[in-house]
Amino acid sequence: MVKVGLTGGIGAGKSEVSRLLVECGAVLIDADRIAREVVAPGTPGLAEVVRTFGEEVLTEDGALDRPKLGSIVFSDPDRLAVLNSIVHPLVGARSRELESAAPEDAVVVHDVPLLTENGLAPLYDVVVVVDASPGTQLDRLVRLRGMTEEDARARMAAQATREQRLEIADIVIDNDVPLPELQRRVRSVWADLAHRARASREPLRE
Repeated sequence: MVKVGLTGGIGAGKSEVSRLLVECGAVLIDADRIAREVVAPGTPGLAEVVRTFGEEVLTEDGALDRPKLGSIVFSDPDRLAVLNSIVHPLVGARSRELESAAPEDAVVVHDVPLLTENGLAPLYDVVVVVDASPGTQLDRLVRLRGMTEEDARARMAAQATREQRLEIADIVIDNDVPLPELQRRVRSVWADLAHRARASREPLRE
């Protein structure tokens, strides 16, 4: 098994890269998806978030109002740190469960948006960073996700810098390119990762 940490700034295209890796054969463990699961209605995680941030972060039907919570924490590093201290341990425990269920020769890709910020690089055999220029990130967030420029810049500023992400990267996928070129680059990275996974199962020679 090869454990891959996949990360990238918001709007860099990390989700598209993870989708392409799954098409190639990777086992995906999506931290964002798990983060939603651990604060679903009725979970201890949601109860703790409400105790900390108040009933105002709930929708009328009792689910987490993610845009409302985001507006509270992404402009306040201290409150963001508090939220992370609630959610991240729950996400980590669930991720380990899913990883343990993967085949021995799998390429297990952990899609972790805050890998850099939380110092998680040592947990993985390979760290893959999806990189895009800040201008490209901003354009995608405003044009494709419908964010205001102010909100987009706040989300970007709340994350690690581009330089900090590149510093921990074993492999960088430049995503300032059209989709066909991104697909080619991901296939090349997959070939490398699959080779590493096969090598990890080969017996050591005397």
